[in-house]
Amino acid sequence: QPFIALGLEGSANKLGAGVMKHNKDGSTVVLANIRHTYITPPGEGFLPRDTAQHHREWANTVIKDAISQAGISMHDLDCICYTKGTPSPGMGAPLQSVALVARTLAIMFNKPLVGVNHCVGHIEMGREITGARNPVVLYVSGGNTQVIAYSRQCYRIFGETLDIAVGNCLDRFARVINLSNDPSPGYNIEQEAKKGKRLVPLPYATKGMDVSLSGILTSVEGYTMSERFRPIGAPHNLEDDIITPADLCYSLQETVFAMLVEITERAMAHIGSTEVLIVGGVGCNERLQEMMGIMAQERGGQVFATDERFCIDNGIMIAHAGLLSYRAGYRASLEKSTCTQRFRTDEVHVAWRL
Repeated sequence: QPFIALGLEGSANKLGAGVMKHNKDGSTVVLANIRHTYITPPGEGFLPRDTAQHHREWANTVIKDAISQAGISMHDLDCICYTKGTPSPGMGAPLQSVALVARTLAIMFNKPLVGVNHCVGHIEMGREITGARNPVVLYVSGGNTQVIAYSRQCYRIFGETLDIAVGNCLDRFARVINLSNDPSPGYNIEQEAKKGKRLVPLPYATKGMDVSLSGILTSVEGYTMSERFRPIGAPHNLEDDIITPADLCYSLQETVFAMLVEITERAMAHIGSTEVLIVGGVGCNERLQEMMGIMAQERGGQVFATDERFCIDNGIMIAHAGLLSYRAGYRASLEKSTCTQRFRTDEVHVAWRL
């Protein structure tokens, strides 16, 4: 029989609700994918308390819109899925707000609950949309940076960041140079980097299969204190030996993405894979996709990536991964429908894969 699930995501500043349908023949249909983002002023990040307040205020609207767009009622759902936790130390208040909404709906409409690992949601949605069969996964977002491969019903972590995530690194530098948070600081860094002309030296910190990004952030911030630095709009002669914000965005992207390509290539060589799947919010970055594509092409492989509808946190990935778990027999009782700020990718039993 067909299965339909509602997925709720709110582990960071995006509140998402998605409705997914799994048909009898194994095909899937995205019935709805609604998202609302909490955007702060330039130079500011988002705090857990304020983000949770945003999610509480918008939950009813976002869920109603998703159900309406899907053309179903709450009674048609087989299960309600929610983000149980993220691999990195996540934001507790937003996670709790969305889990509370999921529990309330489950009680009101007498539906089973399914808790979903945030990263596994990204991976399974990426595999479904792109058709990648058994890729090395590069998971890059505001809170996480991991290189992952599947083996024996588990997503194994081959390498990860030792300190801050790549998205956090980009976002924090965007705040330093006062870039807008709309639609996202990472997107605005990418656009600014396209104007860059000068590659400035930055630390290249791969450590085996892992990467370290905090030192690179400190180093690139240091350039903004240099006498050579000219802020956006400051008059200068093109012949001058100066550094612009665009140069720093360009240099930061090139250095960090080269590190990510290197550790991903090592994982591909280790397991003999020819596929790379890029998931997570930073996976939307076209320069990262281009660099990864060059590496994969040289190895006779290919890169799989999705657009912003599925790369950026969304409810549909939670609905899809939750439905896979539900069909494999997983249910979360009301007493155990908790959320956690650290839910490692390799803690999940991937019962739906061989």
